[in-house]
Amino acid sequence: MKLVVDTNILFSFFWEKSFTKRILTSNRFTLLTPDTAITELKKYTQEIIKKTGLSLQAFEKQMKILKATIKIIPKKTLSDFIARADEISPDKDDAPFLALCLRENCVLWSNDALLKNQDKINVINTEEIINILQDY
Repeated sequence: MKLVVDTNILFSFFWEKSFTKRILTSNRFTLLTPDTAITELKKYTQEIIKKTGLSLQAFEKQMKILKATIKIIPKKTLSDFIARADEISPDKDDAPFLALCLRENCVLWSNDALLKNQDKINVINTEEIINILQDY
C-alpha cells in the first residue's frame, strides 16, 4: 500500500521507542512525502532535539535514516496538482501532501482530524494504520 506521510507523523520518527517509527521503518508500506515536510522538520530541529533528548549528531543521523526510508518528492513536481489541492485543503500548509496524494492516487497518513473534513482524499490516522497491519 502506498501512503503519503504528513509532517506530524514524521515528527514521531525521532522518538527512539516510538511505535510510529516502527511502522515507518517496517517496509510494509511504500512511503512518500513532499520535500516541504523535510524542510519543516529541519525548521524544528532544536525543538525535536529538546523533546527527544537527541544530540544534534544523533538527530542528523536519524534524518539520514528517515530520508532513506521515505521517498522525498520535490514540491515542484506537484505543480499540476497544487491548485486542486488548495481547493480541497482545510489548511494551505497541507496542500503539498494532498497534491502528492492526487498525483499518486493514494492515501494520506495523518493524525490531523481537519484533513478528514474534505472528501477527495482518503485520510487515515495511526490507529487505522495499526488496524490495517493487524489484518495482514
